[in-house]
Amino acid sequence: MYFLSDEERRYVLRKLLPEARREPVHEELRGWNWHQPPLAPIYEAPLGLWEIAGQYCSSGRDLFLRRVEQRRAAPNSAMIAGGALHSVITGLILAAKRAIYVHGRGCTSELAGLEATPPGDAEMQRLAEPAREALAAQAELLAGFERRRIISRVEDILARQPHIGPDALAAWALPVVVEQRLDGRFLGLSSHLSADAFAFGEPMIADLKFGPAQPFHRLTTTGYALVLESLTEMPIDIGCIVRAAFRDGQLRIERDFHRIDDELRQWFIEARDERMRLVEEGVDPGRPGICAADCPYEEICAET
Repeated sequence: MYFLSDEERRYVLRKLLPEARREPVHEELRGWNWHQPPLAPIYEAPLGLWEIAGQYCSSGRDLFLRRVEQRRAAPNSAMIAGGALHSVITGLILAAKRAIYVHGRGCTSELAGLEATPPGDAEMQRLAEPAREALAAQAELLAGFERRRIISRVEDILARQPHIGPDALAAWALPVVVEQRLDGRFLGLSSHLSADAFAFGEPMIADLKFGPAQPFHRLTTTGYALVLESLTEMPIDIGCIVRAAFRDGQLRIERDFHRIDDELRQWFIEARDERMRLVEEGVDPGRPGICAADCPYEEICAET
């Protein structure tokens, strides 16, 4: 899911990165300036990055109910399925790296036998029977796609570099860190953040989505870029939202490449400050004008 085609890689390296160099981010909006405005947090309440970027409830009342009123809602079916499918991808990439390190250049037979982590029983029991069957089929489809991509990339490297060592093979064939753990405290965020993927070949923050496209999805890549800059003092200018969908028994993938520019950074900072204030001051923002059809807080929100 996170491995780019040759055309996509050229687009990133020949278009987006040069554009980012010609129109650089203002210095005050780089994550390494976390200690001064506008990046220095105004409020004390640390938030998860998803609590800022996941603006499915446009007013933020879900955040108020969860963090101020201490009300918890059960995840909806889309959230359960998304978490399970994320685990399929993460598990396969980690298993592939493990096979490379253990078996070195002889890893291809091991890669062909990689098994995806199936959705857990607890997750499946929360779904109706048709949804369970659909999720199991989607997981297998996704695993097959990713397994073939991994094998192809490894075989391509081995064909060109037959004496390559396991560490170099893993780095060249699978140049991505999945579930990257990050400490966001410099920016007023949680100290236990987890980015879906960091592709260090570009470099680029990637986030995997299984639902419809939303403009605020880019806040996720922006937030992780700011956190990485605050920790490494290296610029991160490119993000990618990977959107996966299943139609007619086929996997469809779209990649939304974007520059993490001043506008996105300012949007993230403003959203962070607004939501931190909501939690710290206990401000009830009220119901939004339009509620999402599958909002897990619908019943709780209607009670208050």
